[in-house]
Amino acid sequence: MRRKRPDDRSDRHDRSLDTVEPPGTGELLVVVFVVTLLVLALGSVANSVVWLVGFMVFLPGAASALCTVRQTVLVCVWTTLVVGAVAGVWVDGAAAPIDRVLILLLTVCLGVASVYACHRRIGREREMLRLRSVAGAMQRQILLPLPLDTADVVVDGVYEPLQEDRLVGGDVYDVVESPWGTRVLIGDVQGKGLPAVGAAFAVIGAFRAAARRERELTAVVDFLDASVGWHNVRAERAGDDERFVTALVVDIGAHGDARAVNCGHVPPYLLHAGSVTEPRLTSGVPLGLTALTDEPVTVDAFPFPPGAVLLLSTDGLMETRSADGTFYPVEQDLARRVRLPADLLPRALCDDARAFAGVGGQQDDVAVLTVRRA
Repeated sequence: MRRKRPDDRSDRHDRSLDTVEPPGTGELLVVVFVVTLLVLALGSVANSVVWLVGFMVFLPGAASALCTVRQTVLVCVWTTLVVGAVAGVWVDGAAAPIDRVLILLLTVCLGVASVYACHRRIGREREMLRLRSVAGAMQRQILLPLPLDTADVVVDGVYEPLQEDRLVGGDVYDVVESPWGTRVLIGDVQGKGLPAVGAAFAVIGAFRAAARRERELTAVVDFLDASVGWHNVRAERAGDDERFVTALVVDIGAHGDARAVNCGHVPPYLLHAGSVTEPRLTSGVPLGLTALTDEPVTVDAFPFPPGAVLLLSTDGLMETRSADGTFYPVEQDLARRVRLPADLLPRALCDDARAFAGVGGQQDDVAVLTVRRA
């Protein structure tokens, strides 16, 4: 039975769903009043108040992007009153009456447009908040918060979708405790965002069922492949795109070895005694594409002694590029951080990859797991 240690990932997801808070009404009034005084003062100095006061029409536009509808209406009314008063009573020979009327009409029209834009913006934000809340709930059901503990292993890691406000990406992982040991899955669904959720559900659901039921690792992988095939059949009937999934399934028991099946996924790294090695695994075809080949599923074994750390990741880490197109050197960075505690290593690698990418930033979803014996 899986035992989960609490962490703050759910709290981070909840905070990521918050919308930007509008400014307080008092703060807004102070800013508007100060801007008005500055415009009038500059207009007096320039001896062209009517034309300069036209710059105040930008206040409603700024309010529509940052404030509530009521606050935007307040700014629009204030701006219209100020422009109307200046245009009506200020003596300015450089501005003809028709110019003053046009400025006032422009102020009124932009105020109405600003209120409408603010109303539309808030409606979109509420809809986006609803969709992101649903996505966040789905994400927490698909990918359980890390770390995850079993009787055999402790799994730490980080998961970072490409876009911070898109909580569901194309990467999946899971840890299942079975009668034959702990099975760990990491995979990458073709595509990102909500369109990839269906395939992610199919893979995770199939893994949670097969990992407990099937003794042989080949049977687990066959069931995963069948689940992706069933998903593609339904997707084709619905007019959606078919998808494939690269995956790595690792079986870790009480003995010193681990077994793995690599379905076209990024190979793992083994960190032990200050060295970094890559277990020799046969790379098969991704899930959902096995019908295109006659190659059997191959199970490879490799040493996994106590004190060793197995690093699993998706291609979003190793395919991170710098501005000049150079790939992030994962193995070199691992060699530099080989003695870092396993619970800190995933975050350190993600931070290093982000710094390596520079201005371009993260280019794909990233999932990094560390597995060590309990």
